[in-house]
Amino acid sequence: MVLLYEKKEKIATITLNRPKVLNAINLELAAELYRAWIDFSQDPKMVVLIITGSGNDAFCVGDDLKERTQKGQDMHVSNFWDSSVKLPMRDAECHKPVVAAINGHCLAGGLELALMADIRIASKNATFGQPEINWGIFPGMGATQRLPRVLPHNLAAEILLTGKRIEAQRAFEIGLVNHVVPLKDLMKTAGAMAEDISKKAPLALRAVKEALQRSYDLPLDQGLRLEALLRRIIGDTADALEGMHAFQESRKPEFKGK
Repeated sequence: MVLLYEKKEKIATITLNRPKVLNAINLELAAELYRAWIDFSQDPKMVVLIITGSGNDAFCVGDDLKERTQKGQDMHVSNFWDSSVKLPMRDAECHKPVVAAINGHCLAGGLELALMADIRIASKNATFGQPEINWGIFPGMGATQRLPRVLPHNLAAEILLTGKRIEAQRAFEIGLVNHVVPLKDLMKTAGAMAEDISKKAPLALRAVKEALQRSYDLPLDQGLRLEALLRRIIGDTADALEGMHAFQESRKPEFKGK
């Protein structure tokens, strides 16, 4: 299986499972990744997603260039006109929290996939980069748009224009990742983060994430207006009422996603 998809209580886990080729994305993996991403997004029982790669060497190194060469087919070219190949980085907005557990190399489309996560946790052996420029290829799965939304323009430009890799510690220093941990602790750390998030009110989580996503595109006054609207909507939910009662009664709330 090129992808493993597990659901446990409120947490889903996607694992890219092609470790022999550093979890490079071929056409089969692209299809499975998109299917799992949409399933998580639409499953009302799932609250938070962890995405990672198999093995110790790589989260994902992007497109499977060997398959592209052998088949003479670029998935991005076909996708541009007929949408025959879908990937979360271009075709699927998700309003639920996503945590990336980045084990090893996170390059090209792998970094573009990691940029879809809200929280990124890296192992100490992780490396990051957009090396496409070295091979005359355009980083067309979101890097030119999402990277400068995460990093200052000059830092995003350096990564995109030089094609050089950066180490995990440097990625942490510039704010590309939230935490750097030993490889043996990576999934435990990501799991603890996901577990903590999963205990929050699901509808409030979605509203907060959507407000975060829209903030990139809206002027401040419109963003504040959206925030006020979402606050009113969430304030009328049963979960919000439960949260207030739990606070007054000094107990943990029991959220139902309603």
